[in-house]
Amino acid sequence: MATQVVMPKLSPTMEEGQLSRWLKKEGDKVSVGEGLAEIDTDKATMEAQALATGVLRKILVPEGETVPLGAIIAIIGEPDEDISGLLTEASSGSAQAERNESVKSAESKAYGMPAELAEVVPEGGRTQATVEGQPLKGEAGGAPSDAQGGATGQRAGQTAQQSQGAQQTQTQGAQQAQAAGAGGGAGGNGQRAQGGRLIVSPIAARMAAEAGINLHDLTGSGPGGRIVKRDIEAALSGAAARPQAQAQPEQAATQLRAVPTPAQQPAVQPAGGSAPYRDENVTTMRATIARRLVTSLGPIPHIFLTTEVEMDKAAEMRRQLNELDPENKVSINDFVIKVAAVALMQHPAVNSSWQDKAIRYYERADVGVAVALENGLITPVVRAANTKSVGQISREVKELAERARNRKLTPEEYTGATFSVSNLGMFGISEFTALINPPEACILAVGAMTPTPVVRDGEVAVRQMMRVTLSCDHRVVDGATGAKFLQTLKKILENPLYLIA
Repeated sequence: MATQVVMPKLSPTMEEGQLSRWLKKEGDKVSVGEGLAEIDTDKATMEAQALATGVLRKILVPEGETVPLGAIIAIIGEPDEDISGLLTEASSGSAQAERNESVKSAESKAYGMPAELAEVVPEGGRTQATVEGQPLKGEAGGAPSDAQGGATGQRAGQTAQQSQGAQQTQTQGAQQAQAAGAGGGAGGNGQRAQGGRLIVSPIAARMAAEAGINLHDLTGSGPGGRIVKRDIEAALSGAAARPQAQAQPEQAATQLRAVPTPAQQPAVQPAGGSAPYRDENVTTMRATIARRLVTSLGPIPHIFLTTEVEMDKAAEMRRQLNELDPENKVSINDFVIKVAAVALMQHPAVNSSWQDKAIRYYERADVGVAVALENGLITPVVRAANTKSVGQISREVKELAERARNRKLTPEEYTGATFSVSNLGMFGISEFTALINPPEACILAVGAMTPTPVVRDGEVAVRQMMRVTLSCDHRVVDGATGAKFLQTLKKILENPLYLIA
């Protein structure tokens, strides 16, 4: 019996996925558990596996397309099986997505954002970044339903009264896009779809913008000449992009990217002398961060506790360890993770979470470590950190951080922490407060270690001092409980021999 393959939920925060690469072709045999495709989620690139055995009869979502969870992406069945019914069902779902895309495009136009320059993210539909000389699909045709059209028209009317400059910017953007579509790609290798459009998948556009790659110099290998992730990777390795020095200055000045950088995004000049501005689309990762933090500071009653720690002995132990093993140099943050994990075992209330009708106490310290990325952050987890040495933690954190920056983490590697550590000391930040990552009860904010004059035995001395701030969920951790945890943390950091006692 034929089976529909749907976009799977590959991470707890995933709401849609981009089909990065098909691992099988139409007509290939597949077995249960065998890899079908690579999916780009909001956190990492994951592999979607087949849940049925048979032949991959039809691929419904090409590489580079983004679809919501549950959307039909392929059909698996027997070689001679009739799948027309499933194809009809999938087609009806695509039609609804096209209607949503039409509404979304009209809304972007109503809000003063040049549709020719925007990355269109339809609600429940596909994501496709385009640069073209005509309006995006759905702007002139494909009218939305009455309810949708009414809501869009109302928003359009409100916005039109607020920014005449936005309309001027839209006209200028359209003219620039027409010029780019007609001749901006001359001399380059970029392929165009019908109508002179440069079609780029969202993740490829983001990678190109971050790396400063000229999309007009690339040849798209995706369906219809679409530039996809592998084209950007090839360009980064020097296989697909021509040298930057060969680009003509006058040509570069008129070229447009699918996702403009801040310097390229046309600015809107509002009436009344207000500051010019430009709107940039929110990345999937940044949207996920926003959703999670909204569920933190508002619903969770935070209290903040700060203490100073003398780090001379810890710094000296770190120096000695690095001399013994230069290949695996440990950091002060590795010490903080280890000591925090040991302290959590002595203060179970801090290693817990609020569950509405119960408080959940964890039996081990799974410490989340905040890692900054280009467009957000992620917290890979060091499992059972209380049982590992500082050297083991150092190696694991390095590996997890590298995998995080390459978007290769699995959900098991960045979910389920019982406590988190966020360190901004390397940026020269002496003290800050961090927001709790639900459902954890606490997070530790670590500042820079700096030489500071202090009084010791009635005399002024210079010591390496570091400030740490514990953010506590007051539903679980009272001030005194958090203070006792910090006392233990301070005692061990100031006397790291406790770790081997």
